[in-house]
Amino acid sequence: MNLLSKFLFFYFIMLLTNILASENFSAKAKNLFEQEKYNESKFLFQRNIVFNPKDAESYLYLAKIYNFEENEGEEIKYLKTALLLEPDNEEAMYMLIDIELKKSNFSEVKELTKNFEIICSNLCNKTSSINERLKNIEVKDESKQ
Repeated sequence: MNLLSKFLFFYFIMLLTNILASENFSAKAKNLFEQEKYNESKFLFQRNIVFNPKDAESYLYLAKIYNFEENEGEEIKYLKTALLLEPDNEEAMYMLIDIELKKSNFSEVKELTKNFEIICSNLCNKTSSINERLKNIEVKDESKQ
């Protein structure tokens, strides 16, 4: 084996190890999340991101954990990252819409809802709820004027 072959073999083994490790972190993290062991789950999702920085699902789960911890800033950051990596992630988009509705951010909700209606496949039934909540906020806002 020449030096280049040894290097390529070593590189392949390291790459394979990283792939297997990241899949293992993700599976363990999901399992811990389902058991409501959020701190342990968060650590493994963060570790998974180190090995696989383009794993939108890890960012989504981290956003869910930060939602549970009531850390809205981190939740938004991870939702936006998940959507950057996977723009058609309807769960992340719905969670972001929910946050913006609570903030009464009409323009952002309307824009996100347009995109949500285009991409939704599993959560389409949430569109009417979003629109109803948006109407209620707009009515309350108009009554203040």
